[in-house]
Amino acid sequence: MSEKEKMQGMPYESGIDHTIDILKEGYTYISDRQKMLNEEVFKTTILGQEAYALVGKEASELFYDTSKFRRSDAMPKRILKSLQGQGGVQTLDGKEHEHRKKAFMSLMGKEDLDRLGKTYIKQIRAAITKWTKQKETVVYEEAQELMVRTACEWAGVPLKEKEVEKRTKEIMHMIVDAASVGISHWKGTHSRNVVEDWVREMVEDVRAGKMNPPENTALYVFSWHRDLNGELLDPQIATVEVLNIVRPMAAISVYIQFLALSVIQYPEEAAKLSTDDQKGLRRFVQEVRRFYPFFPAAAAKTTKDFEWHGYEFKKDTLTLLDLYGTNHDASIWENPDTFDPDRFKDWDGSPFSFIPQGGGDFIANHRCAGEWVTILILTITLDYFANKITYTVPNQDLLFSLSDIPSLTKSGVRLENVQWKTAE
Repeated sequence: MSEKEKMQGMPYESGIDHTIDILKEGYTYISDRQKMLNEEVFKTTILGQEAYALVGKEASELFYDTSKFRRSDAMPKRILKSLQGQGGVQTLDGKEHEHRKKAFMSLMGKEDLDRLGKTYIKQIRAAITKWTKQKETVVYEEAQELMVRTACEWAGVPLKEKEVEKRTKEIMHMIVDAASVGISHWKGTHSRNVVEDWVREMVEDVRAGKMNPPENTALYVFSWHRDLNGELLDPQIATVEVLNIVRPMAAISVYIQFLALSVIQYPEEAAKLSTDDQKGLRRFVQEVRRFYPFFPAAAAKTTKDFEWHGYEFKKDTLTLLDLYGTNHDASIWENPDTFDPDRFKDWDGSPFSFIPQGGGDFIANHRCAGEWVTILILTITLDYFANKITYTVPNQDLLFSLSDIPSLTKSGVRLENVQWKTAE
């Protein structure tokens, strides 16, 4: 389309409102229309208001331009309340966002990630030993508990053994029911309230000197974090930020089920993996993150009127960036619907073309601070599934739907006869 044609108007999806379409179509809503319109941007109507939808590398670069977009009021409140909590780093912009984000990144140093790796290895070994004694193991179910145990220990959040099942269910409700309606959404918000009460009491105990978590943990860092005015965070906001470490780590359970699925469905690729080849393990992990659905889209609002590629953007307009669609964009990825870890041998490392958990810079933009955590956890997990255990795969429904958010395999990935390859 020529610049003159573009100035005549951005492609527009007709219809009164397309909120229901998003809920029905899930991960493919934006990319399906982008392919039909043959443009990386179009206008639609969501929740009764005009909105822009973007997909692709250049669109991603635009979306993460902080002079043009803000996050503070973009996320629908009903989703924000359950998934991320109110007042957290995801809702901040500018210097306030950068200041808070640095607190998160202070937990992502080499020593911190080394400690996480050791914690996770301890937890996954204990989990697998339990699996060897079970007739059947449902990977997704087991991964939820595994990740909650790991997250709480690493974050400095005490988790009693008798609480593990209860807290795991509550934290997962916050994740899987965030975008639901009816009773499911109520479960998500109710669980958020219960878990926040649990963690807020810890924050208050830390400040009162009744608890002394290690200084390199999320509970310590956010209990004592000060804002740009030098004031301690409100205990509720400190609670939200502690959970902004724990909750996303629990969500890695979704990736773990897809990781197990990929080892089953692409045995030729899995057979190439070895413990000594960390680069090969990482390429496989990155392809799992690109290939399978995780976050469908990121939301922001325009901060001003501006023009981009001949299109006019109006101030204060909701804008969605298609994360899944960008990871499957044929203009970026050759044969995007083919599972091919080797595509990452020559990947240029662009923070705008590969965005399973968001894009841009870690500090200046809203790129997920836990991305390194995700990669570390999945790399260790892959090594165990590919090289350190054996199992049989019973007949089951391994399909997953791109209409469901989050997308989960129908069976959860069931394994039988799990055994160590060598004695542990």
